[in-house]
Amino acid sequence: MSACLFSSAKTRSSLAERGDSPQFADGRFRNPVPRPATGFFKMLRIIGDALWNKPADSAPAAPPQVLALSARQLEQAPDHSLFRLGHSTMLIKLRGGWWITDPVFAERASPVQWAGPKRFHAPPIALEDLPPLRGVILSHDHFDHLDYDTVLRLAKTADVFLAPLGVGDRLIEWGIDAAKVRQFDWWQGTTIDGVQFIATPAQHFSGRGLFDSDKTLWASWTILDRPQEGPSLRLFFSGDTGYFDGFKEIGRRFGPFDVTLLETGAYDANWPYVHMQPEHTVQAHLDLRGRWLLPIHNGTFDLAMHPWTEPFERVSALAAERGIALTTPRMGERVDLRAPQAMTPWWRETVPSDSTTAAAVKHEVAL
Repeated sequence: MSACLFSSAKTRSSLAERGDSPQFADGRFRNPVPRPATGFFKMLRIIGDALWNKPADSAPAAPPQVLALSARQLEQAPDHSLFRLGHSTMLIKLRGGWWITDPVFAERASPVQWAGPKRFHAPPIALEDLPPLRGVILSHDHFDHLDYDTVLRLAKTADVFLAPLGVGDRLIEWGIDAAKVRQFDWWQGTTIDGVQFIATPAQHFSGRGLFDSDKTLWASWTILDRPQEGPSLRLFFSGDTGYFDGFKEIGRRFGPFDVTLLETGAYDANWPYVHMQPEHTVQAHLDLRGRWLLPIHNGTFDLAMHPWTEPFERVSALAAERGIALTTPRMGERVDLRAPQAMTPWWRETVPSDSTTAAAVKHEVAL
């Protein structure tokens, strides 16, 4: 392992310092694989489809069942517990401390709360009922992963924020104490309470406005908990990403992973460079040398054109076909990361009895 891997725990908080990053050129961060330009007219078609051609089944027929969480349940949860709170928001207990990924508790994944993609379900626990957090792990600055109001409220009790380069600058600009913010380039990280957190590559993009595209970095995260005594844990959190060869290198350096939390949802055939299709998710899991796959980035917001159940059905069929162990917890359901279990296809409960979506998707995968 490179000696420089954990050498940049300090906050890098100026635009000038970003120039040190191999990923930064001409004022913007870049992907491992260059992303083709979308083009004005293609972008207009994508926006038009999203506004006027959404299929009716892109939203669940009824709100999905959520398992409510209480502060007492969390207090009693053992180490290596994971609770899925929605979309890419995971609550994870490590060494007695709670960590949360990409926390979004807003009603809409949007710059405003009167318009934009609305939640299909409430979070399993209210923001104010969360336990004090050891830390917040951020993958990038899109609205469905970085919610302004949520992080400002979490900053009151969270000890530390781990972020890719530039995302930490946003937090500081928003008023979060710079002493709490640590930001990293790819392959850099830190160790907290004996747990290693490493920012690893991803294939995506960033920005929160019309003029800040790719001004901040995006990342996946590798989490390694390897105590001298007791069970260890290797966990991978993808954030948002298209499929790329970098998964193999991450798997070579840090695998095999006990659990991979991999994006499986809000994809489209027009976005292969920034969002994975379920087939890509499965291949990424194999590249990472993962044992259990937990699909994320689905079930909470309507961010694409596919049916709401499609990500679950396609990844389930593909996992069965490839002999991959799959765990699909409800929102609020506990996963023991040391011994995950297969779970019931709860998403089918929201589908009308005469729906053929699941069967159609399975047929498509089989072909």
